[in-house]
Amino acid sequence: MVRILSDAAVASVLDIESLLPIVRNAFVKQGRGEVERPERPHFPVGTGLADGALGTGLVMPAYIHGATYYATKLVGVHEGNAERGLPTINAQIALTEAETGLPAAFLAGTRITNARTGCIGGLATKELAPTPVRLALIGAGTQAQWQARCIAAATNLESIRVYSPSESRYDTSDKLESELDIPTNAVESADDAVSGANVVVTATTATEPVFSGDALDAGTLVVAIGAYAAEMRELDRTTFERAGHIFADVPDEVIEIGDLRATDLSEDDIVPLSAVFRDRVERESDSEIVVVESVGTAVLDAAASEHVLERASEHGSGEEVGL
Repeated sequence: MVRILSDAAVASVLDIESLLPIVRNAFVKQGRGEVERPERPHFPVGTGLADGALGTGLVMPAYIHGATYYATKLVGVHEGNAERGLPTINAQIALTEAETGLPAAFLAGTRITNARTGCIGGLATKELAPTPVRLALIGAGTQAQWQARCIAAATNLESIRVYSPSESRYDTSDKLESELDIPTNAVESADDAVSGANVVVTATTATEPVFSGDALDAGTLVVAIGAYAAEMRELDRTTFERAGHIFADVPDEVIEIGDLRATDLSEDDIVPLSAVFRDRVERESDSEIVVVESVGTAVLDAAASEHVLERASEHGSGEEVGL
């Protein structure tokens, strides 16, 4: 029997507070080499249905040593979905028994992806940012909102400023203020958001830098989560030149994205984010600018989805079917 978890079933058992330590532990195990994480192919999809590709497909497998299941996540990134009123990123996760290879569960993966990615920002902010946190969000989509939720859950979040070139910044600002009960304002430019902030999160699908590194205050933490391919870029050279430390969830993949390709940095200049959670590296001073780059790691999907499945099984959530 295979347990099928719809998005509603996932939502009924997923909460940020319980997920944060799961994600942190997954990072620690990745840092110790206690995982299997094959390369993730990504490829254009929809060519032939329109004039050019309509989106990007990704396949993300992973196994954490000692876990009951291994995970395979299927992802679609379709920027045009915003015009359809659909999420830009959609995902499904298959969990398979590590001992037998038998299928165990199939989960709606978009909420899990959003939550585990938000936890990256929450955990990084907890470990590397000044407090209280004054957050600037560049991007006003679903992932930007999850970043705010997770940072609020993990830290003392004092205020939020939101910028997006679209009018969505106003709706997102109102939504976050109502949900989190934290003063939140939509602003008219990215630099307006960044100036005075001590944590800046970029959650966009941009191909050019989304703010000026000169606008960063000393001591700011920058968490960039939007770029995952060579043609994607959110940060300018100045941001990296001013940074004392550059962390990444997967350094050998981050070095290939547009943000890093536009610099003279090498993989040796990037510190695995897991080192922070293993107490190997920390901020050197209150004035140091720190950058965290994330392209996403299926190790977090494996940990988060197994956690969700365990809670769903305890609560009887979802539906069991035979294949």
